[in-house]
Amino acid sequence: MTGICIIAGALDGKLSRSSLELIGGARMLQGPVGQEVAAVLLGHGPGLAEAAADLHRHGVGRVYRCDHPLLTAGQTDAVLVAVEHVVRRTRPEVVLIAADTVGRELAPRLAYRLRAALATECVELGVEDGAIVVRRQVYGGRALATLVVRTRPAVLSVKPHALDVPQPAPVAGTVEDVSVAIDAGALPTRVREVLREQAELGLEDAQIVIGGGRGLGGPEGFALLAELAKQLGGAVGASRPPTDAGWVPVNWQIGQTGKTIRPALYIAVGISGATQHIAGVTGSRTIVAINRDPEAPIFSSAHLGIVGDYREVVPALIAKVKELKGA
Repeated sequence: MTGICIIAGALDGKLSRSSLELIGGARMLQGPVGQEVAAVLLGHGPGLAEAAADLHRHGVGRVYRCDHPLLTAGQTDAVLVAVEHVVRRTRPEVVLIAADTVGRELAPRLAYRLRAALATECVELGVEDGAIVVRRQVYGGRALATLVVRTRPAVLSVKPHALDVPQPAPVAGTVEDVSVAIDAGALPTRVREVLREQAELGLEDAQIVIGGGRGLGGPEGFALLAELAKQLGGAVGASRPPTDAGWVPVNWQIGQTGKTIRPALYIAVGISGATQHIAGVTGSRTIVAINRDPEAPIFSSAHLGIVGDYREVVPALIAKVKELKGA
């Protein structure tokens, strides 16, 4: 029996960052729950070999590799079939799943099929008195709920970027190829086409992120934010209103229904501070808010606030950064 099983996705051809973050979560639970940490590696093609090697580099000894043409981006039903097959066979006490686009749906469906305990969107993992203790955001990220999980098996989904990628701890490891029968005709949904928009480069991994909101007044304001991001070596994101309005691509969205970020510095420009947005930035080490409304809720979450028109504040910041850089 496996102590902890990580569901590692390589649905786009390479191991996702979220999968590596799960290894950090497994290490927090490893001693009290069970000594072995294994991974179910899902995907298709030659990239799975490097993905398995990456898991070994980060301390996962046993990898169950499922290579199937249907295990690609968006194929949640196919992923469920493969994961259930391996988990029933290995019988882990705890299953860790990244709460990404696929994982948000996968976790509750898998828990139901296994009659397992379920905790979703976890941002902290730990063990107290032999029980797993997890914390998850509530009230749009303004509070944390503590849940105690005593039932086994347990399925825990972890919010992307809630945990750090652990330092490498190489092990020799083994890879076992698992054959999974997936009947495309029996799947309730089919992915006909995947359309990808160009994402703001490095948004989820950037150490500095500049976020724009409705207060920018239109897409033109994002050009100014892009210049500031360029000078700081950061990336540009957005709250939901600009993406809904078509000012920027949808995959620039930061928040509860978008991306979760954990930069060293997050500068929120013209963002009111709705709870749905705050939920995606609470991991930021420093939050700076720029808004002309002194009563904007964003200031209650910010470490530093600047009340003023971004058209005046941001150019001044750009000029100062250039001066400090000697540009």
